Amino acid sequence: MKRLLFGILITFQALVYGQTRKTGPNIRSTAQLADTSVRIRKLVDTVGFAHLKDQIENLAQRIDADQGVHLADIRKRFDISGADAWRLAIAPHDDYTYAGYMYPLVLKNMPAKTVIIFGVAHKAAQMHLENKLIFDSYTHWSGPYGPVKVSSVREDILKELPADTYEVNDSMQSIEHSVEAELPWLQYYNHDVEIISILVPPMSFERMKELAQPLARALAKAFKKRDLEWGIEASLLISTDAVHYGDEGWGDKNYAFLGTDSIGYKQAIDTEHTIIQNCLAGDLKLEKIKRFTQYTVQQTDFHVYKWTWCGRYSVPVGMLTALYLQDAKTAVPLSGLALDYCTSIDHPSEKVDDLKMGVLAKASLNHWVGYASVVFR
Repeated sequence: MKRLLFGILITFQALVYGQTRKTGPNIRSTAQLADTSVRIRKLVDTVGFAHLKDQIENLAQRIDADQGVHLADIRKRFDISGADAWRLAIAPHDDYTYAGYMYPLVLKNMPAKTVIIFGVAHKAAQMHLENKLIFDSYTHWSGPYGPVKVSSVREDILKELPADTYEVNDSMQSIEHSVEAELPWLQYYNHDVEIISILVPPMSFERMKELAQPLARALAKAFKKRDLEWGIEASLLISTDAVHYGDEGWGDKNYAFLGTDSIGYKQAIDTEHTIIQNCLAGDLKLEKIKRFTQYTVQQTDFHVYKWTWCGRYSVPVGMLTALYLQDAKTAVPLSGLALDYCTSIDHPSEKVDDLKMGVLAKASLNHWVGYASVVFR
């Protein structure tokens, strides 16, 4: 969910950056990337997400108590065992009180030490970013069990990518919350997890393919060089919330496409399930990935929402990368399981106020967010 209260601060930072940022070639300084000093990416959201060990552990216990039966039913329905390890997965990044159980549903079966996370670049427009993959140069990110190391696989990737396909931009990475949301849960299940953050700003579907192909080749080469088994030692994770809906709390935007009564809510949910089943579930195919962009992005202007999934760029780029990686490795074809879908108003919120957590936007029929959990084995 777009956090409007600290969005003001983020927008200010973005505007300042936009005034001082110098145009020029892609930042690809070997000296910068080889710097061995510890540079920790600081937290953006200490309200919606857990950032302390006690917070994530208490929250995990509460979710197990409140939703444990539901989670067990889902795993039984899809024949998921502890041995399953996702090669690709889609998880939300909204406040834990709302999206709660969707995080462990997906991330419990992501044991890989190296997780490449495709995040949203919510403030890309303010920084005039588009048509490139956005990396960072941090050595670590903040985590509840201590700093999360950035995998050295990142440098392998950057050495292989054409210069016009990416940019190293710590200013963008430092204000974006979509990757940060996944880290407490990843670290909860694997204290030694390492990550690579890739933010995806606006771009056309054709540009997505142009970027995903060399990225997949770079990953395939790095996995081979380091003898990393896809799914077991390295995985891909896409961070996205589903529809952002309503006519209140979205700045000057009205996203109540079908109305804000119970009928409109049901129709919106039906649309969500149509997108998930037609694009994300089942065999991973190029035409289904393209169909997702056709549902979510205006065809005449890729900058404009058609249906308000914030991951309208991160989802297809992550899926395309997985598809091309599958081909490069001649791997078993990926197949998506749509494990569950919920919204910020269709189940009781998880209690977090006593953990010094909370929300920055109230949920109602006039302002709600959807969450999809999809995994590929």
